[in-house]
Amino acid sequence: MIVDDHEIVRRGIAEVVDRAEGLSVVAEAGGVAEAVRRAELVQPDVILVDLQLPDGTGIDVMKQLKERLPHTKAVVLTSFDDDGALAESLSAGACAYLLKNVRGAEITDGIRAVAEGRTLLDDRTVTRRRADHGDPTANLTPSERKVLDLIGDGLSNREIGERLGVAEKTVKNHITSLLAKMGLQRRTQVAAWVAGQRAVGWRN
Repeated sequence: MIVDDHEIVRRGIAEVVDRAEGLSVVAEAGGVAEAVRRAELVQPDVILVDLQLPDGTGIDVMKQLKERLPHTKAVVLTSFDDDGALAESLSAGACAYLLKNVRGAEITDGIRAVAEGRTLLDDRTVTRRRADHGDPTANLTPSERKVLDLIGDGLSNREIGERLGVAEKTVKNHITSLLAKMGLQRRTQVAAWVAGQRAVGWRN
C-alpha cells in the first residue's frame, strides 16, 4: 500500500511496484485518515509511507497501524534526510528508511527485504549517521544508560524497575527514548547491541 499526498508520485511508485515480480499495489492513500481506513480494509503486508501528509504525518500512520495491524510492516520513503526524522520513524515502527532520490529498483528491493522480516536503511543515511554518531549511546541520559545495561543483563522491565527503584512505566519511557536515540526499534535489538559491544570489551 502506498501513502503519499502527491497523486503523480503515488502513481509513479505504483507503476514501479506493479512491474516488479511478486509485488502488487493493493491500495493507495493521500492522507493519514484515509491510509488507516484503507489499510484496515486491505491489510497490506507492507505500507510505503511519506512523512509529510496533509492531515498529519507518516509517523501518525505508522503508530496507528502498529496497534491495529501489527503484522503490517512499514517502509518510509521521504525527502527528509535528517537524523531526527529517521529516529522518530524507527521508533514508530518503520523497518526501512529510504530517500526519494533512490532508484525504482532500490524501492522494490526495500519492500521485498522488509516483507521478509529485515530492517534496512538507505546506504547514504547509514553512512552519514555513522560519521555523525560514532557512539549511538552518546546522547543517552545516565538513567537511560543504566536501563541499557540492565537490558543487556537480560532483566525484564519489571525487574529493571525494581533494581532502579522506579515504576515500570518509567522504565518503558526510558526504553522508548533510548531506542529513538540509538536508531533502533525493538528491545531485542538493544540486548543484541549490548551483547555485541561486551564481546569486544565495551563498558557502559
